[in-house]
Amino acid sequence: MKRRNFIKTVSAVTLAGLGGTNIFAHDPGKPEPGRILPSKLKKGDTIGLIAPGSFITREELNESVKNLKDLGFKVKYTENILARSGYLAGTDKQRAGDVNKMFADKKVKGIMCARGGYGCSRILPMLDYDVIRENPKPLVGYSDVTALLYGIYSQTGLVGFHGPVGISTFNEFSVENFNNVLVNPKVPYIMESYNDEENDELFKIFPIRSGIAEGELVGGNLSIVVSLIGTPYDVNTDGKIIFLEDVGEEPYRIDRMLTQLIQAGKFDNIAGIALGVFKNCRVKEKDPSFSKSFTLAEVLYDRLYNLGVPVIYGLSFGHIENKFTLPVGIKAKLDVGNQTLTLLEKPVI
Repeated sequence: MKRRNFIKTVSAVTLAGLGGTNIFAHDPGKPEPGRILPSKLKKGDTIGLIAPGSFITREELNESVKNLKDLGFKVKYTENILARSGYLAGTDKQRAGDVNKMFADKKVKGIMCARGGYGCSRILPMLDYDVIRENPKPLVGYSDVTALLYGIYSQTGLVGFHGPVGISTFNEFSVENFNNVLVNPKVPYIMESYNDEENDELFKIFPIRSGIAEGELVGGNLSIVVSLIGTPYDVNTDGKIIFLEDVGEEPYRIDRMLTQLIQAGKFDNIAGIALGVFKNCRVKEKDPSFSKSFTLAEVLYDRLYNLGVPVIYGLSFGHIENKFTLPVGIKAKLDVGNQTLTLLEKPVI
């Protein structure tokens, strides 16, 4: 048999053995799993504390435990919480094991990530999605935790929460928003931003395109959202309000990531875009990448205005102290004129 024909035959047999499944990329046309709402949290509940990404120190563990106890919760964690493997909080197996254990543990009513950093996307293939689906509970975190929120939502339909991590600043604004979403949910719940960094232009709210949009919320950290394109853990954005934030990225890098989302078709059928605070996303003062640059605002206008949907920048989420708690998969209304994001459904039962 000629080599070319042999390769064709082997390829056909291999694909037939896989049932024609595309193992290399996420099928954007596949049906979404039925949505699952977790139970609301109550004072006195046990919260499972995990470190699914970068490692934490003993001081950060103590800080996280204190923050959760101050919220009125009991705290549970495993011996892996202080594990280290390079920049990771232990091995992939350890970190994935802790996620699976906390979902399986009937005494644990909610899960909070101690921090983000990096590493959550590495463990997505190791999560037990059957256990997660059968034991729905709130999972809370932001930044790198976006990978967990996306992975779990795409595979099970369980609503997760882009909100504080254990070492976050639990000030009055953040605690009020956390409680109004997860403890005493209100519908409709109007979220109004509060940014107190008056001298930093990156904290200022401004419209990019006016209008009102309604749709389910999906999103998180821009870098992580982009990294999941083409994987089985990406989510369908059709008809959705996408919320995005990032930290420490120069404008050209934000440009590149938004361009990737555009070219991947992720913005083709969206309802609107809610941008948080892109903290420190400005041209570097020392050793800038280019001698001449666009500002962040110029990049956002250039990439997003022509999408033709409502877009606003500067809402209270991201790597900042005053944080919304945003549920992934819950219907909301974005009002650019009033600078508000309103939850139209209860995210917990």
